[in-house]
Amino acid sequence: MNWHLLSLLVFSPLLVAACLWCVPAKMVRWLTAVGMLLTLALSTAVLIAYDPAGPRFQLVEQAEWIAGLKVAYRFAIDGLSVLFPASTALLFLGALVASWRRDPVDSRLYFSLLLGLQSATLGIFCALDLLLFFVFWELTLIPVFFLLGRWSVTDGGPAAATRYFLIMLAGGVPLLIAFVIAGSSSAGFDLGALLTQPLPPGRQLVFFLLCLIGFGLKVPLVPLHTWLPQFALAGPGALTALLVGLKLGAFGLLRIAMPLAPAVAQDLHWLLAGLGTVSLLYGAVGMLAQSNLRVSMAYASICHVGLAVLGLASCSAQGVQGAVSLLLSFAVATGGAFLLLEFLRQRTGSTDIHALGGAARTMPLLATGFLICGLAGVGMPGTSSFPGEFLLILSALEHHTGAGMAALFGLSIAAAAFLSLYRKAFFGPVTRPEVAQAEDLRPREWAVLVILIGMVVVIGVYPGPWIDLLRPAAEAWSAGLSR
Repeated sequence: MNWHLLSLLVFSPLLVAACLWCVPAKMVRWLTAVGMLLTLALSTAVLIAYDPAGPRFQLVEQAEWIAGLKVAYRFAIDGLSVLFPASTALLFLGALVASWRRDPVDSRLYFSLLLGLQSATLGIFCALDLLLFFVFWELTLIPVFFLLGRWSVTDGGPAAATRYFLIMLAGGVPLLIAFVIAGSSSAGFDLGALLTQPLPPGRQLVFFLLCLIGFGLKVPLVPLHTWLPQFALAGPGALTALLVGLKLGAFGLLRIAMPLAPAVAQDLHWLLAGLGTVSLLYGAVGMLAQSNLRVSMAYASICHVGLAVLGLASCSAQGVQGAVSLLLSFAVATGGAFLLLEFLRQRTGSTDIHALGGAARTMPLLATGFLICGLAGVGMPGTSSFPGEFLLILSALEHHTGAGMAALFGLSIAAAAFLSLYRKAFFGPVTRPEVAQAEDLRPREWAVLVILIGMVVVIGVYPGPWIDLLRPAAEAWSAGLSR
């Protein structure tokens, strides 16, 4: 018996969210913190309990749900997903710190929605039934809609929330159709069984293309990316950090779309490689045209998730190891950068480079932290993104040489764009009173910064344990596509 560890992990944030409505307003933040620390402890327990040499799926929980439709309550974890709950829990803790000074009047609803989003996100990583996965996938839309619409930092927040909700709701339609196609087989909606019984060739093509649309909207892949820059500009910093740092769409491609349609994934490798390369180059060039750091980092995320998709297109164990490593790095590097930008916005009222000149003079700790997270985001050697990007580049050069060369060019542009924006925002003379009077990181924020930088450096300098943990599952994933 595994003490229903995954169920506790997924549903404990919901239990805490319910308890928030039974305590005084002044205790809401602290109870939320306790709940998120509990989630971090449970995710660490899952990581410790996982045995890389054991069965593919572990900590399995199963109960009959809708017997007539072959739908069951199934939770399990494997080598491709075991690290995501811990990174998710850590990023949500950082989002809590970024929201710590929120007005107590509306904090109860805000933190309840944040905990609800955490629960739904963890469910996506743990679900082993396609319909259960879809339920959690759609449940993420509700808290995001209200968090963005009510607590936006610009006047365009409600419009951005409506646009995001409608786009993602529309993206759920092809996903549901694809899952129904998969569930019509003898294996039902059991993801574990479907991985050993691929769909017939005719169904694989329709299934894969539908999943590519549904997951591609969330990745986001160009040209399905148009919602992200507006979201990054209008959304509260904590929410933007969560949405950009947790690449659920790429996880869906990795977990469901490619393994359940292996023949088509290999036949259409050129399509995945092309979409990944176009997204990479578009994101890199898009950074050059931005003056707002939040929007620029959103384009940077498009660039680097394009590299992850390019690596997945190789259908190799090396490519999937690199993709998972890079997706995990997003949580600490890109997510950390957005959290620091929220700290900056709270102090100066803006993240536009024209309103921030000389910010490093008054906020050296914040400036240093953002530089390290930003360099990690562009794959600086010695940071958390470098091992994943190195594996992805090697994989791309081996299987799609032209796209690999284009990726190297695009990554160079992204690095140059980041350094240019950083110089304009943090160096030079201080010209605005808001910047001159701004205080540096507070102890609570400094603690988040130390943890983030520590993980960025440790993973970058010593990636061996994480890469080794991923290897068996990555090899099984690649072998499944080659079957």
